[in-house]
Amino acid sequence: MNKIVVAIDGYSSCGKSTTAKIVAKELHYAYIDTGAMYRAVTLYFQEHYIDLTNPKKVSQALQEIHISFERNARTQRNEVFLNGLNVEDEIRKMYISNKVSEVSVIPEVRHCLVKQQQKMGKKRGVVMDGRDIGTTVFPDAEVKVFMTADVYTRAQRRQQELLLNGEMVPLDEIKENLEKRDRIDSTRKESPLVQAADAKLLDTSHITIDEQVDFVLNMVAAKIFQSEYTESDKC
Repeated sequence: MNKIVVAIDGYSSCGKSTTAKIVAKELHYAYIDTGAMYRAVTLYFQEHYIDLTNPKKVSQALQEIHISFERNARTQRNEVFLNGLNVEDEIRKMYISNKVSEVSVIPEVRHCLVKQQQKMGKKRGVVMDGRDIGTTVFPDAEVKVFMTADVYTRAQRRQQELLLNGEMVPLDEIKENLEKRDRIDSTRKESPLVQAADAKLLDTSHITIDEQVDFVLNMVAAKIFQSEYTESDKC
């Protein structure tokens, strides 16, 4: 069976990452959280006081950044490492959320990370979630899903995630942050957040994670069946 690329795009806190992780596990595919990569770059820029308006400084900083994913044997989850240090929990904090869209809009950052993401998925057999996977990173992905949900539901979900990480943030502040990120991500010139023409829309406002996973897996099964049927026809 030929391996494919599953691209899951959409807004923050729609369940993209959770769904993508489970789908990857079910398919025995690699999972790549591209949003975490932008968060890791944001963390590095914050820690090293990089001037986001200085392209030369940004480019120099990017040369010093190495991002990798390693599986935690205890938690059974992929965790993000920045230059050899585990930053999985730190990059999920609110102060990174407040800055990540400003970093991800920078052309030098997007070019650098898109190139890395394409290299990671070159051999196919990956589930990748983000904001421009189906439009820029892998426009030829065999399965494309675009997730959305109402902003209030997303803010509640995000608040729960932060609470699990020991961070209490008012719901209004989270909602404002999500709306700001939506606006920046959707209007940027470089790889804006838009639904690919051939992506299936999935509104997760009132469905469970299991239903989201089934939606994607059914698309994958249909695509693989179609591909195998086409191949058998050629014989």
